[in-house]
Amino acid sequence: MSAGMRIGEVHAVLRREFPDLELSTIRYYEEKDLVRPARSKKGYRLFSERDLACLREAIRLAKKEFVPLRMVRLRLIQQGLLEGPVLSAAPKRAARETPVHAVRAVAPAATGGGAPPAKSAAPTGDASTHSVSDVADASGLDPVLVVELLDLGILEPRVVGGEHVFSDDEVEIARVVASLVALGAPVRRLAGVRRLAERQAGVIEELTAAWREPGRDIDAELARVTFEQMTMQAERLRALLLARLLAPLMGTDAQTGAKRDV
Repeated sequence: MSAGMRIGEVHAVLRREFPDLELSTIRYYEEKDLVRPARSKKGYRLFSERDLACLREAIRLAKKEFVPLRMVRLRLIQQGLLEGPVLSAAPKRAARETPVHAVRAVAPAATGGGAPPAKSAAPTGDASTHSVSDVADASGLDPVLVVELLDLGILEPRVVGGEHVFSDDEVEIARVVASLVALGAPVRRLAGVRRLAERQAGVIEELTAAWREPGRDIDAELARVTFEQMTMQAERLRALLLARLLAPLMGTDAQTGAKRDV
């Protein structure tokens, strides 16, 4: 493909992989900053090879894995397909400079065990913002492991005053991770849990799309209650389906919970 492919040509190429793809979807993805084609002097979009790869991955994530568009953009940046803000060296530097007495979450012994007792996170000037060291202290995780969770996309910091800081919710996520690690869960495999959450959020986004259509005259409170109810019922359905899928692994009946002969 040439560096100056027009939108119609891009559409034709992508239709081979995604037959239902509409031309308007490509424009919409551009509006959502998922692709940034160049412009000719006359204002025509000019798509490069990288733009095509960016669109292909964005469509795959959104349509095949049901990843919300906000998360699609982050995934594109992580994969190097889209330019965007990257994690600064500050968290990694903080991890290296943290005193060596930081607690490290380890797998439990064969007799059982649990996560290290959590400490209260020390605020960094704001009760709801915490540094890498704060997250490590609050969760019992090694600071280097906290940085690894950033790389996996499990923790998402925000930038305040040029530094990456974490909310109380992110601290709670780190605590849950510490519990999983203490039970023997491989840290790298936790990225799969993140992908599950992204897919579920994408499904909820699809299920509730009609309530967010521009121009629809819907009572805001009714829309909110409906969204909450739909989310709750979708979560219930997911839990039941998951229990059914996991039943063979546990040797139990999904409906009765009774032990099966295996």
